[in-house]
Amino acid sequence: MPNLRSAKKRMRQGEKRRLRNKAQRSTLRTALKRVHAAGTGAEAQDAFRSAEQLLDRAAHKHLIHPNMAARTKSRLQKLIQSKG
Repeated sequence: MPNLRSAKKRMRQGEKRRLRNKAQRSTLRTALKRVHAAGTGAEAQDAFRSAEQLLDRAAHKHLIHPNMAARTKSRLQKLIQSKG
């Protein structure tokens, strides 16, 4: 447990950020699962579009590495092309 006031504040901030990051990461993973579970056609395209937006946002906020976002989008696009 920290003793300094500034250290206590940093601990509070870190906890808030951890929870926010955890929620955003969970939302992102759920969106990716939806793309994998989607069938063909419009359903798959809609799921991909929402996942693509979340990936871009997560990369912009440094939640994930930008290269990981690009790689994941590429793989999802390839998956959708092969399905339908």
